[in-house]
Amino acid sequence: MARSLWCAIGATAAVLVSTAVPVSAALPTAAEPDPRPNIVLINADDMTLAEMAVMDSVNELITARGTTFANMFSVFPLCCPAQASIQTGQYNHNNGVLGNGGDQWPVGGYQALDVDNTLSVWLSAAGYQTAFVGKPMVGYNQLDPLVVPPGWTEWHAVVGGDYSKSTMFQDGLKTSYIQYQTDLWTDISQDVIRRRVAEDAPLFLWTSFKGPHNAGPMEPDDPPAPRDGTPARADRHKGLFADEPLPMDPSFDEFDVSDKPSEVTGRPPLDQEKIDYLTVLNRQRLEALQAVDEGVADIIGTLAETGELDNTLIVFISDNGFMLGQHRFVGGKGVAYEPSIRVPLVMRGPGVPVGATRTHLVGMIDLAPTFVEVAQATAGLEMDGVSLFARPTSRTLVLEAGPREIDGPFYWTGLRNQRYKYVEWGTGEVELYDLRNDPYELVSLHTDPRYTRILTQAEAALERLHDCAGAECRTNAVLVG
Repeated sequence: MARSLWCAIGATAAVLVSTAVPVSAALPTAAEPDPRPNIVLINADDMTLAEMAVMDSVNELITARGTTFANMFSVFPLCCPAQASIQTGQYNHNNGVLGNGGDQWPVGGYQALDVDNTLSVWLSAAGYQTAFVGKPMVGYNQLDPLVVPPGWTEWHAVVGGDYSKSTMFQDGLKTSYIQYQTDLWTDISQDVIRRRVAEDAPLFLWTSFKGPHNAGPMEPDDPPAPRDGTPARADRHKGLFADEPLPMDPSFDEFDVSDKPSEVTGRPPLDQEKIDYLTVLNRQRLEALQAVDEGVADIIGTLAETGELDNTLIVFISDNGFMLGQHRFVGGKGVAYEPSIRVPLVMRGPGVPVGATRTHLVGMIDLAPTFVEVAQATAGLEMDGVSLFARPTSRTLVLEAGPREIDGPFYWTGLRNQRYKYVEWGTGEVELYDLRNDPYELVSLHTDPRYTRILTQAEAALERLHDCAGAECRTNAVLVG
């Protein structure tokens, strides 16, 4: 693979390509070593952008030695839809995964994804070894019988248990483990690397950690009757953040919510019990993340040990963010506010600038196009995203949660560009924020007569883009007041 794939950074306009366009290097013949890099994707679950501050190993080994994407967004901020976008490079209105499944999200789950046409299939067809370790899409464990999805050379997916124990479905067999879950998945990932890098073909490894997502077992220092639980921590990390105060930015327990939709106005101000719960939840989340941070270090250490580190593209992300009291939300995600949709993305490896920060908008839909380009693979569908190696340009991202046609507070769709965010809820309510002047989304401008023109433009842009596909999705909705 060409060692510098990054186009001229800083240009403001370019034609961006999201379908598979091979880079200039030719695929190897049977007699030649394969020059293409390994690809390692590591994700946390429900981790916020602010929590990158406690990820010492990630920051030392990836951030400082690679590139930070400061405006990375989970375009459908929920576990299963985010994984579907990673696997297809598509918005969820195109890949069909419009929720986690179940009563609240009836159009979603693993069963909604066309598993025969995903990233693993494309990379496998291009000659990559592929391995998955950790938490699969929601609903996978309900398959009967369990099967390994197409395109995976190795499959190590959790199908039961909690942080203290795991039932894994590994290449056709169920195996039970008694080990802290994050550590187990780190060990399996290291074993995959040690065995697979000795082969001639490059490796694509996706390690999907669960931390800091809430899960048991219950622990003695958990808050009484927690609203939605907390994440169990490894014993070695308990108490590390015992004195950590709860972050309270200006949107925390928002005082005046008269401009907000009913999903917010129906929430009472936070009482002391909720604040105490959020305080403990925040501390335990930071402690659960320490095992993820150590896992990243161990995986990178194994790449170095095997001599593959310099020939590996490493990407660290979170599937979505999390609400810790902002706008009165006591935990959770799946809403359009910044703590829910804005997530970490750092990357290191061949062709990636060192110590750089990019501020253009990128999204979960951009990972598959990146990996397809690096692997010189061919996508089996039209992707909506663009490679992270493409030249930055102005862009508007589509945001969504659930089918637009379903009424109700959980369903919404919207747009975000560098300055504005516009959201239409399933209830018919709308929000409009000028993020340059109001980064905490305290005052919706949808009733402000000074923003009537912007509102009209945003409504028209969303009507055009809410069901966009391919190149149409890669446009910029210019909103001018």
